[in-house]
Amino acid sequence: MDFSIIRIARTVLHVVDLQVSRKFYVDGLGMIETESDDNHIYLRGLEEHSHHSLLLKKADKAVVEVLSYKVEKEQDLDEIEKLFISQGLKTKWMAKGVQHAIGRTLRVHDISGIPLEFFAEMTTVDRMLQRYDLYRGAKIQRIDHVNCAVPDVQKAFDFYVNHLGFSCSEYTETEEGDLWAAWLYRKPTVHDQAFMSGPGPKLHHFAYSLTDRLSVLDCCDVLASMGYADSIERGPGRHGLSNAFFLYLRDPDGHRIELYTGDYLTSDPDLKPKRWDLNDPLRQTFWGHKAPDCWFNETSTFIDIETGEEIECREPLLAQRQPKNMA
Repeated sequence: MDFSIIRIARTVLHVVDLQVSRKFYVDGLGMIETESDDNHIYLRGLEEHSHHSLLLKKADKAVVEVLSYKVEKEQDLDEIEKLFISQGLKTKWMAKGVQHAIGRTLRVHDISGIPLEFFAEMTTVDRMLQRYDLYRGAKIQRIDHVNCAVPDVQKAFDFYVNHLGFSCSEYTETEEGDLWAAWLYRKPTVHDQAFMSGPGPKLHHFAYSLTDRLSVLDCCDVLASMGYADSIERGPGRHGLSNAFFLYLRDPDGHRIELYTGDYLTSDPDLKPKRWDLNDPLRQTFWGHKAPDCWFNETSTFIDIETGEEIECREPLLAQRQPKNMA
């Protein structure tokens, strides 16, 4: 292929009340507010030099506008457009200046209908990595990955691996040998993009990397002290998949965010993907703890890149909706 996708770079969420969201993300989780206006808040982690990795937009309804990937150079955008057009998929250009702090962007719908965005240029800012006086909440460092529910995981897997150049670190199969979930990466960690079988396309969660496990526990204490105990949906715990220490939260609009630390390097070209059985109790939580039903059944809705209307949700091809031991 004639282009290079570097990494997942940002999530654009619609939220109902910006001030309520600011309290959760800035005061609670410790994200850096790069700037804001009456309709937008631009947030980033302490390690990040890009202007933002999370854009909150004021709206009447909480939905997901787009998931953004950074590419190596401007010419990559044109090559990616050719690919999506050749696959009969919808594309839309947004000129530099249309979106604040970001250059020319290509918006598309992938093979599952997920709205994606590709860009090469974003305004840079000072890293806050050694501004320890600003560390609070979860001390969030950088965006790590997104996870989407899709009706056909095998179809999504084939498109991202064969056409977009992603590699697979780990995957989950049913007892019948059908692909139920996959963890795919461009940067040298466990994943940038994950897929799981479910009604979709929908966003299951977006995730941020932390420095250590203690940061996860500190975040729980801070959130509880602020009255956000009910926002803690699952964890803290350790995944079997990825080996990472995790915490799942729901923001004030119901969007799910994962705080994540301790996965592993995937840069070696001869790294073999790790297979998991869907019903293995150590797969999702290495300590064997069950995930709540809402973790499987509640997701965030995407909107169309042209119309802004909510994308129609389709039922999954596979009958099994969650591990048997967690049913």
